[in-house]
Amino acid sequence: MEILQTAAGLQDRTELWRRAGLRIGLVPTMGALHQGHLQLVRAAAQQNDVVVVSLFVNPTQFNNPEDFRLYPRLPEADARLLAGTGCTALFAPSVEEMYPQPTLLRFDFGTLERVMEGAHRPGHFNGVATVVSKLFHLSRPHRAYFGQKDLQQVAVVRQLVQDLSFNLELVVFPTVREKDGLAMSSRNRRLSLEARAVAPHLYQALTLARTLIEQEQTVAEVQRQTTEFLQQQPAIELEYFDISDARTLQPLATEQPAAGPVALCLAAWLGGVRLIDNVVVER
Repeated sequence: MEILQTAAGLQDRTELWRRAGLRIGLVPTMGALHQGHLQLVRAAAQQNDVVVVSLFVNPTQFNNPEDFRLYPRLPEADARLLAGTGCTALFAPSVEEMYPQPTLLRFDFGTLERVMEGAHRPGHFNGVATVVSKLFHLSRPHRAYFGQKDLQQVAVVRQLVQDLSFNLELVVFPTVREKDGLAMSSRNRRLSLEARAVAPHLYQALTLARTLIEQEQTVAEVQRQTTEFLQQQPAIELEYFDISDARTLQPLATEQPAAGPVALCLAAWLGGVRLIDNVVVER
């Protein structure tokens, strides 16, 4: 596995691969890798000739400076984890390399970014779109791999690919969970033992909501019962629980049962750590 730290180095390498007719898979990450990331890397290795994994904690998608400062950074451990997964090149640039000058471009994804993460983290998806666009331009992948845990991010990237005509396939894999249901996340490393013991209640709440949806309960009733379930855990500070159309991520009417595919999405604070999760109910 080769480690690249400059944009020019990555461009040179991927240009050589393209000239040789090799298929390129890209797995964008912010590091602190877990099995969810490694699932994407292994899949990319099976479906492509070469695989680039980017490891970059992107400052422009953090609207909370403290969150950026505390985000786990484990570059050496990440490199060891990637060994044997099929990763061909690890791209690990500095902030100065990715942003030699402040970016002035601004993205607007309309109603897609005015709900959930977009509503609660102003500027977040502008930062995501900026760095993903840079990675797509530098690596020119045939396929790019993302996890469903970041459901709204996937929707934003899908819109980005469509609007800017990136010639690539977006591949999305299901959320990987711990045995107790907690969605794997780099931020889980920051949970205290006490908070980690409470964290599975987030997935339990989504499981309850899915059951209620399948029982044809109204959206308002699903919202009420799920919120009450989480309120039984004082350590959990719920930021939002949204019941949305899984295709548009727009809120559903509350006075009737949900129709069509439904996205159940939440964000909550637990011991000073912000966690997100979602479940999609196909109907």
